Amino acid sequence: MFDKLKLVLLCIVVKLVWSRMAVVALSPCRDSCGSIPIKYPFGIDDGCGAPQFRKMLNCSTDLFFLTPSGSYKVQSINYDKQTLVVYDPAMSTCSILQPHHDFAMTDIQSAIIPPTSDTVFALLNCSVDSPVLNHYKYLCFNFSGHSCDELYSACNAFRVFQFLSNSSPPCCFTSYDTVSFMSMNILDCTHYTSVINTDGLRGIGPLDWVYGMKLTYTVPETGCQRCSRSGGTCGFDTETQGMVCLCSSSSNSSRECAGECAGGSLMAQGERERPFLVLALFIMILPLFISVT
Repeated sequence: MFDKLKLVLLCIVVKLVWSRMAVVALSPCRDSCGSIPIKYPFGIDDGCGAPQFRKMLNCSTDLFFLTPSGSYKVQSINYDKQTLVVYDPAMSTCSILQPHHDFAMTDIQSAIIPPTSDTVFALLNCSVDSPVLNHYKYLCFNFSGHSCDELYSACNAFRVFQFLSNSSPPCCFTSYDTVSFMSMNILDCTHYTSVINTDGLRGIGPLDWVYGMKLTYTVPETGCQRCSRSGGTCGFDTETQGMVCLCSSSSNSSRECAGECAGGSLMAQGERERPFLVLALFIMILPLFISVT
């Protein structure tokens, strides 16, 4: 009879500890897409991250940044510097000439995650009537000492413009603000490319430039650190868009998870508790096994 009681107690202990471990391991939000970690303020599941960045990222086989003009592959996210590097597969570069294409962002995206100041847009093969060569020529600037002639002669993809016109057609190095206010049709330029980390490109030719767009963002102050310290994941209510601390797949809190108990489930303190739970389980069941034998 006493031995049966020990076995019953053993089963109860194992069940309780294992249940807590299962809750600890639960995460209502995916924390990576491929090799790229997903952290606040971003989320790839609806209700995860900050509501301002809702549905901006999509994870299929790779991570993509979504805008009205298309899907742009995310190459990296630097959470310390709060930057995100994306690449437009339909954009022309020094090695490939793509069809006419615009880059457009929503007003919200332009406000909270715009291209950085060291991301330069090169408008290529522009007409002499282009507004950036006339009334708005002040929108074009010197780009680390580089010229249109250098761009057209160094890049195989752009050399066709010289061939067709028997000269180097006008181009314009400008910022995102220009292409956000005027489409390529209004700018009267046939193609564009964009280059990042331009502050360090003086004396470096177009073949060695890094093509793409670097975006910068700010992290909303919503009390996420308090939620994270309690073992939760920062998210939001999909209807009200109010901040929610996601504690498990079935339980949420307004601010933090620590000390909460809902429906008999202990709230997660994070993966850091797993080793201690395993050790506690081992210590509790070892004497039972010894005494039974």
